[in-house]
Amino acid sequence: MRIALLHARYTLIETARVPIAVMGAVVFPALTLLFFVLPQRAIAEDSGAATRAVASLAVFAVLNNALFSFALSIAQDREQPWDPYLRTLPVRAASRVFGHVLASAVLGVAAVIPVVVLGALLTAARATPLGLVGAAAALVVAGIPFALAGICIGYAMTSRGASAIVQVVMFGLAFGGGLFFQPTTFAPWLDAVSRVLPSRQARDLVVFAVQGGTLDLWTWIGIVAWSAALLALALVLYRRDEGRRFR
Repeated sequence: MRIALLHARYTLIETARVPIAVMGAVVFPALTLLFFVLPQRAIAEDSGAATRAVASLAVFAVLNNALFSFALSIAQDREQPWDPYLRTLPVRAASRVFGHVLASAVLGVAAVIPVVVLGALLTAARATPLGLVGAAAALVVAGIPFALAGICIGYAMTSRGASAIVQVVMFGLAFGGGLFFQPTTFAPWLDAVSRVLPSRQARDLVVFAVQGGTLDLWTWIGIVAWSAALLALALVLYRRDEGRRFR
């Protein structure tokens, strides 16, 4: 864990050296809130609907940050001479992977804050202090599959390929997971498909943390299953990349 924390620290330092990348991760979800949420009449009149919408956009902020930050940064790092040197150090693959996940969590918090602030100021969304704490914890848990997905793309693709794939995956998960439009508007077949996606499971978990109610057991099963599968794939892709370039 100590090595993972060290990797997370230096990943954040490297990211901070490119301010435009940080601004993109922080500003884009907030702009999405302004364009997709505020124009809806129900958001201005219905506190429950507004709260669910803001929670969904908070999940999108985490999703956007995790995919873009790590898929692109890892893919670009693999093309730099510094990365082969790091591979020669006696550090397990899991340490670097967990380091990326921890750094993603920190950046995800920075991306969520503008969404929450704008939602509180410009919509009818309301949440108790306990609900906000629960939502923060839920976002950390729900963001793990997104971070691991970004890591998988980064180790599987070149930087150009990763850029294209990330956009397809991000918007597919966002629309399919009900982050831009409430799942209650989905056709039955789309709702069934949506429930399998990690973005829908993350959205349901965060909404439950904020508003209470009931949460399907499948949501927890899905988050755990996606996290385990993507972690295993990330480790496989890391070792495959290591084997290709260092044999």
